[in-house]
Amino acid sequence: MKWKHSSNRKPLIIRGARQVGKTWLMKSFGKAEYEQCAYVNFESNKALAGIFADDFNIQRIITALQIETGIIIKPADTLIILDEIQEAPGALTSLKYFQENAPEYHVISAGSLLGVALSGHTSFPVGKVDFIDLYPLNFIEFMEAMKEEPLLELLKSKDWGLIKSFRLKYIQLLKQYYYVGGMPEGVLAFVKNGDFDEVREIQKRILSSYEQDFSKHAPNEIVPRIRMLWNSIPLQLAKENKKFVYGVIKQGARAKEYELALSWLIDCGLLYKVNRATKPAMPLKAYEDFGAFKLFIVDVGLLGAMVDMDVKTLLEGNNVFEEFKGALTEQFVLQQLIVLTGITTYYWSAENGTAEIDFLLQHNGKIIPVEVKAEENLKAKSLKVFCQKYNPETAVRTSMSDYRKEDWLINLPLYAISEITKIS
Repeated sequence: MKWKHSSNRKPLIIRGARQVGKTWLMKSFGKAEYEQCAYVNFESNKALAGIFADDFNIQRIITALQIETGIIIKPADTLIILDEIQEAPGALTSLKYFQENAPEYHVISAGSLLGVALSGHTSFPVGKVDFIDLYPLNFIEFMEAMKEEPLLELLKSKDWGLIKSFRLKYIQLLKQYYYVGGMPEGVLAFVKNGDFDEVREIQKRILSSYEQDFSKHAPNEIVPRIRMLWNSIPLQLAKENKKFVYGVIKQGARAKEYELALSWLIDCGLLYKVNRATKPAMPLKAYEDFGAFKLFIVDVGLLGAMVDMDVKTLLEGNNVFEEFKGALTEQFVLQQLIVLTGITTYYWSAENGTAEIDFLLQHNGKIIPVEVKAEENLKAKSLKVFCQKYNPETAVRTSMSDYRKEDWLINLPLYAISEITKIS
């Protein structure tokens, strides 16, 4: 809405992994906010992809879109949707000419492998487009989808005394979210039928479509490496120290052999990379260690599906957290943090490896260390070492325990991690 009414509106690009709902979002927005929608998908419409080959005459492009869609495009009341835009050579470049020569048109575009196209040799309209990043649903949105508005409002009120009375409800929802995750199709099926098996089938299908993308769209020579790297993620996260180690992929594996595969997976939104910061000082970017990082996948539910996480173990027992060593929990926390605005996320470890802080956040001129605990085990040795050394203004431990403010740290329940920027 803000984009539509902006006086400085540029063509909009929606970035996000396959299946997070980009097409649905564009079409629903068009339907709700415009009289008509001119929708084109360049993946399924190869013929139209050629219209950008000769020149970038906007009137000519508009004519072709009108013929193809059967819609007379009027600038003020038509939304032009260019889906899978990376499949049409020149389509991305054309956005520059829409912005410069025909800013009256409302153009929105998306592509599952857009990041890959952008990092390649595509001529990109720098400064001529707006971006929005779309992620799977976070826990707050999952609660909304589950029609749990009263619990959600209570969480936002930060009335910790009352929240504590309903802790079992929050924990039950949290465990459901660990299993279902935030991929819209899985959430929708779960909201309708509450059937975990159906959710798992959907997740397996999504994982399979990602695997097909590897073969179909990645350069042939790196496809085996993409597969091996992708399949090693659960094992990497199950380690005590979750720092990414190439040797876990294959004995003797080296960084340079897998650099391209790693970039490809990050560019298409399937992996998130969290770098180590050598020192908790402002700005964290200045202390980034490019050689040490942790990798997380796009969604906690998909991570569970990759390892065939059993729903009984997850909902009834607590031993899942010991078995998978908090991998799901750290994945969950990262997923909630990346959608918060104004936050940059790193992690910290001591040079001698004796202490590690799971996440280090920079927000509003402050550095916040965050220690993640899967259960109610509240020994925070690393956090204590960190606080004694650097004396941060706020330190957070997030676990299944209730909210508690102590001298040197705040214990924030895992289900309330999205409120981290609003506590002090």
